Amino acid sequence: MTPTSHLQPLIRPATEKDIPTLLTLIHDLAAYERRAASVQATAPALLATLCFPSNPTKGYAKTLLIYPPSSSSSSHANPTTQSPTSAREKDASATTPVSSAPKEQEQGEEEAVAAAGFALYYPTYSTWLAAPGIHVEDLYVRPEYRGRGYGRGLLGRVAEEVVGMGDGGGGGRLEWEVLRWNEGAIGFYEGVVGAGRREEWVGMRVEGREGLEGLVEVGRRGGKKGKGGEGG
Repeated sequence: MTPTSHLQPLIRPATEKDIPTLLTLIHDLAAYERRAASVQATAPALLATLCFPSNPTKGYAKTLLIYPPSSSSSSHANPTTQSPTSAREKDASATTPVSSAPKEQEQGEEEAVAAAGFALYYPTYSTWLAAPGIHVEDLYVRPEYRGRGYGRGLLGRVAEEVVGMGDGGGGGRLEWEVLRWNEGAIGFYEGVVGAGRREEWVGMRVEGREGLEGLVEVGRRGGKKGKGGEGG
């Protein structure tokens, strides 16, 4: 009889060797979200800015990879806990995205095929709760692996980190964003995961070097005061 552990997907932290896999998945996610042309990530940039088990204090975000049972072989082995379940799961009825990844990731294409999805996340802090938390920047499961609980499994693993945050008291919250048109994912998060909408908030962003430098200049000049003061 096949051991139960072999029937479960493998969830493990990404390592430096997984950069080609991550880059492929990032491009697949962008294609799914109809923003393929917006990806500027490169292998060197990911290597320089992500956290890895070999150097957990370096970098700005962590990444988890999930593999189906048939791929959970010694080539993907990692001394981490396996999870049977999975989270920001994309609508299974969506059209399978076509990867637009550049040639620099062709070397890792074979490994990327074995990965069913990924989650990329980073720490946050709430002043109102006076507690740390985590924001999931990206959560993606390949179309052919949806409906197997892989999304819940990835979110569950990140939630474990939130629970373990702080000085024994745990973190305050786990949060992420969903595209408004992805009603399938929204229904999944509300009905299965138990997440709540934050309709009262409007996301704001200053993006790109030009925009950021412009804001620096605005801050140096001073200006009319806004109606700030909201905490989080």
